[in-house]
Amino acid sequence: MVKFGLIGCGNISSRHAEQMVRVGKLQAVCDIVPEKAQKLADKYNCKAYSSVTEMLKAEKHHLDVVSVCTPNGLHAEHSIAALKKGYHVLCEKPMAISVADGLSMITTADETGKKLFVVKSSRYNPAIISLKNALESNALGRICSFQLNCFWNRPPAYYENSWKGSADLDGGTLFTQFSHYLDVLCWMLGDCKNASGIRKNFTHGESISFEDTGSVVLEMKNGSIGGINWSINTFRKNMEVSLTIIGEKGIVKLGGEYMNTLEYQSIENSTLEIEGSDNPANDYGFYRGSMSNHDKVYDNLIMALKDPAHPFVNGNDGLKTIELIRMIYQNAPLV
Repeated sequence: MVKFGLIGCGNISSRHAEQMVRVGKLQAVCDIVPEKAQKLADKYNCKAYSSVTEMLKAEKHHLDVVSVCTPNGLHAEHSIAALKKGYHVLCEKPMAISVADGLSMITTADETGKKLFVVKSSRYNPAIISLKNALESNALGRICSFQLNCFWNRPPAYYENSWKGSADLDGGTLFTQFSHYLDVLCWMLGDCKNASGIRKNFTHGESISFEDTGSVVLEMKNGSIGGINWSINTFRKNMEVSLTIIGEKGIVKLGGEYMNTLEYQSIENSTLEIEGSDNPANDYGFYRGSMSNHDKVYDNLIMALKDPAHPFVNGNDGLKTIELIRMIYQNAPLV
């Protein structure tokens, strides 16, 4: 039985905890707010800590995997600490908010001989899997262009009394809101060669230290060109995350609130078929997050621990998303 530790008892922690007890045993949880840790510990009958150092030391030899669910800017620190103590790590998205931190996480995993995995739950959306399979079979031919639109709602209240909105802990909307979908873009089309664009903060004032809206043009290393438009200003609720890919032999558009529906296809000698059903979104009351595919994340985690050849998102995969976002932020000034 795989024994888990959990660092960070915020909103997403409940998704992790319910899957941990499904596939293994939740041994310990930790949060700097003792009440949060104790509440989760009481629910799952495990130990509660308010210090990461204390938990990692006290639970020595009692944990196999530590899941890191702390603010974005702390992912590297907590993941590296757990790896150095001899635990495998499953890190929530984004893996980190700087390339240097991401590289340090990968290096530490290599040096300790432990696994570093990253939550990229959108890869398990049935519509995304179908498009990925089509690209791998070259059904669309050479890819010419693409368009990624990410239009969600995050009101100023979302940022009140929270680490979200700060440059050092949040990192930006592409990290906290849309990194899953930039991961999908990299997964589909590979690395980016060039980026240029512009970013603005229209409605969030001093609630955030970065953009609430942005638009960039990208040139990928595979030769295709395209754009990303994103906003957290859609009226009252999330609108869509859509991806259109145009190839010489076909065009496909995925849409819906979470890039989870097939909205259009026209492919030479082929038709995309969607297999499986969607999981519900993470619902936090006045806002909705991404789709909750953590059941598939933990199923694949267990398989990857048993079989090193099993495909599962690792540190190198997670780093690609960081590199793309950092390239965009460097070449799309905030005005």
